[in-house]
Amino acid sequence: MSDTTVPYSTGETKLGDTTLAEMRELAARYPVGRSALLPMLHLVQSVEGRITPEGIEACADVLGLTGAEVSAVATFYTMYKRRPVGEYHVGVCTNTLCAVMGGDLIFERLKQHLDVGNDETTEDGKITLEHLECNAACDYAPVMMVNWEFFDDMTPESATQLVDNLREGTEVKSPRGATVCTWREAERVLAGFPDGRADEGPTGGKATLAGLRLARERNWTAPQGNHSGRAPEPEQTVSPDAASGPRPEDQPGKESQTVHTDDARKED
Repeated sequence: MSDTTVPYSTGETKLGDTTLAEMRELAARYPVGRSALLPMLHLVQSVEGRITPEGIEACADVLGLTGAEVSAVATFYTMYKRRPVGEYHVGVCTNTLCAVMGGDLIFERLKQHLDVGNDETTEDGKITLEHLECNAACDYAPVMMVNWEFFDDMTPESATQLVDNLREGTEVKSPRGATVCTWREAERVLAGFPDGRADEGPTGGKATLAGLRLARERNWTAPQGNHSGRAPEPEQTVSPDAASGPRPEDQPGKESQTVHTDDARKED
């Protein structure tokens, strides 16, 4: 298990002139420069391997922000790491459906197999393991991600084989995405510098496309749009009586209030 104690600052940085120029390039892509902060932090991680104090100050200088403002963002989002990340970031979804389908078991198996805890890195620096909240792929539960590439319908056995392949340097392909690259390479893509592999591999599988397949088999079509320029007539989904609202006799305790109100009107 790796030592999780990391100095806040090592006094060294890999953020050279090239990276600073790319930061300014990112800022210039937005009408308001500070909108580039999220991709800029990913760029810092692609170079430094984590969010460093030097990276925070560099972002602040380029964007005209304070270090506190940048730190507030960097510590809010879990994708930004304050400790060094391994060559591959392996995330196991342990949210409700994935957990029920086996995600908890997969996570426990990987902790034992890799001899690490949550958000820790193996001694060889290859794998950082983390349990993740919903990956928005519930139809493939339980799911894992390696550097944010999906791996579907996992089992403890397939999960351990996956991390073994990564540690051995075997090429690994996502079933719904590109060949897995290193974490730093993936961070550079997230920063906004594409690697030219966005269309590599399939993007959807049988579970995702099940609705489309059924629609084609049963000749289902979407409702026709309204081209008249007039607002469509509202569809009557409730009876006129129900639409008029509750009656006093339907609301116990309201009858007396209605009577008093009517009596007061008569007295007026």
